[in-house]
Order: sequence, then structure tokens, then C-alpha cells
Amino acid sequence: MHTKTFVAVAVGLGLVTLSACGSSSNDGSGADSRTVTLVSHDSWAASKSVIADFEKSSGYKVRFLKDGDAGQAVNKAILTRDNPQGDVFFGVDNTLLSRALDNGLFQPYRPKGSDLVKPEYRVDQAKHRVTPIDTGDVCVNYDKKYFADHELSPPSSFDDLVKPQYKNLLVTENAATSSPGLGFLLGTAARYGDGGWQDYWKKLKANGVKVVDGWEQAYDQEFSGSAGGRKAKGDRPLVVSYASSPPAEVIYAKPQPKTAPTGVAAGTCFRQTEYAGLLSNAKNAKGGKAFLDFLLTKEFQDDMPLNMFVYPVREAAQVPPEFTKYGPQAENPQTMAPEKIAADRDQWVKSWTSLVLK
Repeated sequence: MHTKTFVAVAVGLGLVTLSACGSSSNDGSGADSRTVTLVSHDSWAASKSVIADFEKSSGYKVRFLKDGDAGQAVNKAILTRDNPQGDVFFGVDNTLLSRALDNGLFQPYRPKGSDLVKPEYRVDQAKHRVTPIDTGDVCVNYDKKYFADHELSPPSSFDDLVKPQYKNLLVTENAATSSPGLGFLLGTAARYGDGGWQDYWKKLKANGVKVVDGWEQAYDQEFSGSAGGRKAKGDRPLVVSYASSPPAEVIYAKPQPKTAPTGVAAGTCFRQTEYAGLLSNAKNAKGGKAFLDFLLTKEFQDDMPLNMFVYPVREAAQVPPEFTKYGPQAENPQTMAPEKIAADRDQWVKSWTSLVLK
């Protein structure tokens, strides 16, 4: 979905966040029948012990290939679909799902455990080309210290962000290249409607919103809040990130603070769901199917929250108390029907680009 796992620290905690490498000893092509290759965005992470359990029980070695932000990864996967880089793709979300399906990115497969996925997250029930894996909320985060120092209340809604007191404070990601950037755009479209979101963005632009390419640049370089305990570099106290970013700030900081240094503007959230699927023309379809089965196991679903800072979609999966304490799901997030996203997304992004970037 996005890099929520502050990778420099995550690697030290024993998480699997590998790029173009893995535990395979083959030539890296992914064609070895005992190797299954997962293609994902940069935020893929799982505990080494959990991956090792899959490898031991299935007999497959797993190779991981990370391909940038979710939007970039999906686009590259579409371009290479006739000769895919791997067997399974993880990380296409509801904002980009129709693009993947319309371009024939996936072949049908219904994994074991699909009946345990919460009904509200199920899609493509006729063909089963994708499987829901996790869910989360794109929201504006704020730097608590900045607002305390300036004796200013943080924003709590989309409406607040265009007020004069928040001028030049917000950084967001490019809706054309970034998953959270697109989620934020769709959130405004859901909130203000087909005719109203453009007027809203005109106001946001006039109020000094800054747009950068992706989440890492926005959060790690432009945002004034800390990044996993690391000293902040930026001067913008408002950033489009996730409702689950504050618990990451606590968990990865040393020493851990008693409260998160960042907060969430609850009225700015948009609900995302991430999916995985068996790539068309996968060289190891059998191994890919086994890995998709694994992604819905209770072991993986329980392991996921503190690795990728997302919520599981499987019924009765466990969410750690630290996660729910510092990063509860939004109570009333903006949502949008998949068919609405499919119908309007590309035109909205084109209009947004012309309106905001030119």
C-alpha cells in the first residue's frame, strides 16, 4: 500500500523487506519450479520466521521483488504482464484495482481461506482474480509538537485544510504516481462530489499545499514530525499518510514514547483495501497458488499489522494492542464503490494534474 514500515529500522527488527533478492539460490528469473516470486510495492514486510514456516511447509523458496510505490509497481506489472517478473503480485488496492483487472494482470484463483475474508472486503466474486489481504485508511497526519508550540489546534476535517491558519503546512503525494496521493484525491471526491472536488483543490492549492512524488519523500523528507524515532528533516507539520502511522512512530522509536508524537485528522480519511493475485503467465502458477493460500492463513494475517501497519481482513485475526491504541481504524472514513473509481479515476487524475501541477 505504501511504506509505512520505516524500512531502516524494520530491517533491524528481522522483517523481510527484501528488494530483488530472497532466499532462493536460482538465477533470479523466478522460473525455478521450487521458487515462488512475489512482486510488490516497497512496503511489503513480513517476519522472517513466518516466511520460513511457509517455506518449510510448502517446499517452496520465496523470492521478493519490490518495485517502488504501489502505483509504480502496478503500472510496471501491467507493462510486463506477457512476461511477468514473478508469480504473485501483492499490493494493488481499490484505487487502482480496475486498471489491473482491465489490463488482464491476473488469472483466476480462489485461495483456501477465502470464505474467512470479511464480506465487506470481497470483490470480483464471479472470477476470483484478486484476493483481499489487508485494509487501512489514508489520512492527514499532524505533528503534535508543532501545533502545541504554535498554540494552534490541528485540523480535523477536509474543510479545515483550506483555512488560512493552515496555509503552507500540508504536503501530499502526486495522485498520478502515488497510492496515498490517489487515495487522498478520491477522499476529496467522495466528500465533495464530482463537481465540488475541483473547487476544493483550487482552494487547497491557493492555501499552499505542496505536492511531491511519493510517500517516502512526503513523510521522511517534508514532514516535520519524526520518522520512526529519527530526527525529522522537513518543515511541513501536515502530511498525507495513514491512520496507522502514529503506532509506527511509537514502536520504532528508541526509547518508546508513552504517546505518539503524531496524530490523525479523523475527518480526512479514505478507506483502502489491498489485494493480491496470481499473475497471468506466471512461470510457477502452482507455487503462486500456494503463496496466495498462505497470505490468508491466520499466521500471516496475525503477523501483518506490526509489519506493514495495516489491518487484517480475515475474520478473528489478531490485532496487537499497541496497534489499536495508537492507530485505530477511522470510524467514518470516506469510501467509494469500485465501479465509481473505475469509471472516473483516470479522468479525475488528469483533471487533478492539470489543476494542481500546472
